Amino acid sequence: MGTEEKPAAEQTNMFDAVDKSLEGIVDSITFQSGDGSFTVFRLRPGGQERGTVAVVGKFPAPLMGEQVILAGQWVEHLRFGRQFKADTYRRIAPTSEKGIERFLASGAVKGVGAAMAARLVKHFGAKTLEVIEFFPQRLVEIEGIGSKKADMIHKSYTDQAELREVMLFLEMNGVSGAYAAKIYACYDADAIAVLQSDPYRMAEEVSGIGFRIADQIAGALGFSRDHPSRLAAGVQYALLQIAQAGHCCVPEEMLTQETAKLLGLDSAEVAAVVGTLIKQGKLRTEDFHGMLLVYPTYLYRAERYVAQRLLELKKKVAAINDKDFAALVAAWEADSSLRLAGAQRNALVAALEHGILVLTGGPGTGKTTTVRGILKLLQDQGLKIVLGAPTGRAAKRLSETTGREAMTIHRLLEAGGGGEEDPLFARNEDNPLDAAAVIIDETSMMDITLMSHFLRALPDGCRVILVGDVDQLPAVGPGSVLKDIIRSGVISVVKLTEVFRQTGESMIVLNAHRINRGYIPDCKSSLDFQFREIDEGAAVADAIVELCRSELAKEGFDVQREVQVLSPMHKQVCGVENLNKLLQAALNPHTENKAAIIGVNQLFREGDKVMQTRNNYIKRVFNGDIGFILAIEEGKVIVRYPDDDVVYDRGEHDELTLAYAMSVHKSQGSEYPVVIMPLTPGHHIMLQRNLLYTAITRARERVILLGTRAALQTAVGNDRTRRRYSLLAERIRGEGLC
Repeated sequence: MGTEEKPAAEQTNMFDAVDKSLEGIVDSITFQSGDGSFTVFRLRPGGQERGTVAVVGKFPAPLMGEQVILAGQWVEHLRFGRQFKADTYRRIAPTSEKGIERFLASGAVKGVGAAMAARLVKHFGAKTLEVIEFFPQRLVEIEGIGSKKADMIHKSYTDQAELREVMLFLEMNGVSGAYAAKIYACYDADAIAVLQSDPYRMAEEVSGIGFRIADQIAGALGFSRDHPSRLAAGVQYALLQIAQAGHCCVPEEMLTQETAKLLGLDSAEVAAVVGTLIKQGKLRTEDFHGMLLVYPTYLYRAERYVAQRLLELKKKVAAINDKDFAALVAAWEADSSLRLAGAQRNALVAALEHGILVLTGGPGTGKTTTVRGILKLLQDQGLKIVLGAPTGRAAKRLSETTGREAMTIHRLLEAGGGGEEDPLFARNEDNPLDAAAVIIDETSMMDITLMSHFLRALPDGCRVILVGDVDQLPAVGPGSVLKDIIRSGVISVVKLTEVFRQTGESMIVLNAHRINRGYIPDCKSSLDFQFREIDEGAAVADAIVELCRSELAKEGFDVQREVQVLSPMHKQVCGVENLNKLLQAALNPHTENKAAIIGVNQLFREGDKVMQTRNNYIKRVFNGDIGFILAIEEGKVIVRYPDDDVVYDRGEHDELTLAYAMSVHKSQGSEYPVVIMPLTPGHHIMLQRNLLYTAITRARERVILLGTRAALQTAVGNDRTRRRYSLLAERIRGEGLC
């Protein structure tokens, strides 16, 4: 699909300023933008057999074969000549037999392809659409159509008619019809009624339509800036934004200020709405030392439950008969011909003694050996043990290091649908995991909601060992669960600090600990850890591309699978977005036989490395999962993940993003042979010690940093971590909270 016919306003000369109308059948689609805001197509005017005209318009592309009435003006494009610039258009059912056949053959109606379209029109003629809509039982007269297929064709056609009404309603009110499918999928025939009465409902109820889109639609429909529904939705949206920044709760005054800024209204007016929502129970609060903290309801419940359940599991642990735990550990150490550090022995004893254990430590401190010892000791006690991790990549690593099956937490809990705030899991209090002990690795990645669902699925008496590096970045989602559990001082914690690996074996490990202590890494003693000093951001980006395209490839690395570029930020020349475009062009360039499709602000090609950007409990693919595009067919994108192939239909492509480069946050739980990271002055806002530490600990064989020495020094020197508002530690301690 080319973009050469997209006109620029400054290149058009009006030679006929009189408004015109044009009716015809859509012959072909020349171009359509990824967000549905612009299209170029060829129209066959007046049903004539030959000759088409070019039409351009700021609306989603119609379907091939559709009959449309356009309103607009003829213009003369300096390069492409005479075109019809459509301001609005209206779809009407095609009336000619050829138009009907072309419409049906376009794939607009489920169950009807080109061959079936020809048979239908040959049999029913100009009445084909009338039969499909009003007399679907007659469709069985056509070879290849049974009663079930007839029902499917009828439903698809009638659904489409209602969908077109929603699309037209949006377009008439100055809103892109690209959102129509999501709205119709949620509200069905009531969609327009909902839009007219309270479009802000969509912010909570329609997947993919948040407050900003709902606000745009409401504004187009004439809702005032201070409409009560807008204020209430604005407060909820501001609270959601705060949660996405990692907080479980926020001071009431901060919520009021953020909402007022978002809505462009006075703080006093917003404060009154916040007070009303609190009284109505739509917001939950906690008075902590005179500061009123406001929670979204789902996070309030999750935080309270996690604290309560941790204390229950701590108390209800099933006893182990042999009480001489130190002797058991000593015997395993002797049998394994290992010499453990004191903290490792303490961890093994604690795993036998306590219902819950947190095992934390940096790279090279012996976490893997300790976990193996815990596994063997618990197994010798006859306990059924389950292993899990927050991501597929982390689960795979755990499986490789222990020699036992490990699963993602979502798969352990048998995720089966629901939304981000209310996912559905088959495993819960009524159907707990069949386990006497559960070991979770990379626990620092777990947010408060996932921890809540995990703890709900544990049977009473089950032992829990939470393993993670508390010095890494906290979870992408709300809360600092691992850090707060440690901070509570109530749960048993063992921190491993002794580094076992020798200098010659892993400069990456040594430098990780240097950075964690605030020292500049040693970038000269080994090729394992390199710093390439480059002053200008564009030059850094070019060097990263050359590393991947040439240097590392010549060394024998599979760049797509063994090399990962990590960036501190999404924007700027060395940000994730631009690096992905550059790396895609270098590593998976356009060819004539390679299918492509326009996504949201990006182009996808067959062979691209992509990442799932949010949890999809129906497809069972989760935020951060990495795969490769296997095929692009008829608007569908098929992605091969390690466990399965997943199909993304039209409207679902926004769940994917290119993954040649990714943020450091998204890399958590992963390990790659090679990590490349830019460090430029433009990233100064995000340059902090735990971010750099997290990035380099993702590498197994080599780290390559590129940028300025000042940026490197800034990252190492900045040990300020932004506070996350949460009361989990205080709840575990039982500090008088509700």
